[in-house]
Amino acid sequence: MNIPRVETGPLRLRGKRSLCVLGTAATLFLSAILIAWFGGYRINVTPSEPLGLWRIVKLDRSAKVGDLVFICPPATAAIHEARHHGYLRSGLCLSGVAPLIKTVIAVAGQRVEIGAGITVDGHRVAHSALRHRDGEGRPMTPFGGGIVPAGSVFLHSPFAGSYDSRYFGPVPASGILGLAREVLTHAP
Repeated sequence: MNIPRVETGPLRLRGKRSLCVLGTAATLFLSAILIAWFGGYRINVTPSEPLGLWRIVKLDRSAKVGDLVFICPPATAAIHEARHHGYLRSGLCLSGVAPLIKTVIAVAGQRVEIGAGITVDGHRVAHSALRHRDGEGRPMTPFGGGIVPAGSVFLHSPFAGSYDSRYFGPVPASGILGLAREVLTHAP
């Protein structure tokens, strides 16, 4: 009995070539991600600031009012609850969330009052109205107000649905990764 011989050489070669192309593409993709990550580039997919590509620029001084910053919030009960409710995305900060892009509206020693909106040292902050319920009808508890402690900043975003210091209070300035700079963004 003769068993026909099947040539498999060309199929093996195509399979190896495909595997090589796929491996090269995966390596290039991962390399691009690592270069972007360590180069300070981040993608914002939240509506708190324009969507798109941002860059973290080193901050060689203390944060001041008006700075738009990338910051890792601390691992507090309020941040844990915000992550649980889906207000903040999971990420690589020690608190388990992604870095936030927020504007510093108060620094150590300034008085923050929370009412219908925020006032800092008696001056009303634009676009700072509070939400009393989230999109699912759950109550949202605002921060109680007070003097921003030493080494801390109070953060805000003009987006009405932003989860910021209105709710979690001042955060340590040591969590600031740097200034936030738009690279390629789109504001819907």
